[in-house]
Amino acid sequence: MPSLKSLRIRINSVKSTQKITKAMKMVAASKLRRAQEAAEAARPYAERMAGILASLAAGQNGAENAPRLLVGTGSDQVHLLVVATAERGLCGAFNSSIVKLARRKIEELTGQGKTVKILCVGKKGRDQLRRDHASKIVDTVDMSAVKRLGFTDAQAIADRVLAMFEAGEFDVAHVFFNNFKSVISQVPTAQQLIPAMVAGNASGDAAAAGPDLGGAIYEYEPDEETILEQLLPRNLSVQVYRALLENAASEQGARMSAMDNATRNAGEMIKKLTTVYNRSRQAQITKELIEIISGAEAV
Repeated sequence: MPSLKSLRIRINSVKSTQKITKAMKMVAASKLRRAQEAAEAARPYAERMAGILASLAAGQNGAENAPRLLVGTGSDQVHLLVVATAERGLCGAFNSSIVKLARRKIEELTGQGKTVKILCVGKKGRDQLRRDHASKIVDTVDMSAVKRLGFTDAQAIADRVLAMFEAGEFDVAHVFFNNFKSVISQVPTAQQLIPAMVAGNASGDAAAAGPDLGGAIYEYEPDEETILEQLLPRNLSVQVYRALLENAASEQGARMSAMDNATRNAGEMIKKLTTVYNRSRQAQITKELIEIISGAEAV
């Protein structure tokens, strides 16, 4: 049985850990509200953008001069996977669930004889993926210096992806992130970025085939091709931004839930250790009393 001193030290250690986890839960809760509001505000814009592109793309079906961001390169041999995770841990299965989905996609593509390239956003995804797929990682975007996520951060990532596409480094691009549903529910999601998916949105809701025009016909000035050339790069940035916002809200929700569980587990451990401590102390007191009584009787 451990000594009373070691039990006291352990109880104090668990209490200190409980204070830390409780503080982290409160910090995550304060950040969650702002992150959730930002993610929810970005959803209508991203979905409306998909609807506009769907309407414009309807007139480009079969066109020879259709933008490559819309129709692709004509091949799907090389795939780029943008794996967006957090810079820190202590958020439950948030990072591992995204990496797990990305790994399944990698295994599927490599099984089909495709070439896979990985662009990591956040070091946690990189740390997990480089154990088995280090040779496939082409770059890592460090987001540790970003205190408050902005559109410029997403645009920098989108510009990096666009530059790789224009250089002919890949044919198809997907982004992997956690779609925020609630504090206890974050859904790992894979969304195709290039060629642009204009038949639906990232949430997997009903198809965004464009607005109901009631039989009316839009006339565009300039023409659809020119508008698409401007909107498609913008849409890439918007979809990446939305993925990052969903990730930010999911991360704080997962961290809040994980720290709440850790705090409650610490409380249960303190109760158990306190019970063991009290029993050990009582046993020690009883032993001393028996020794005193035995000595008195011997005298």
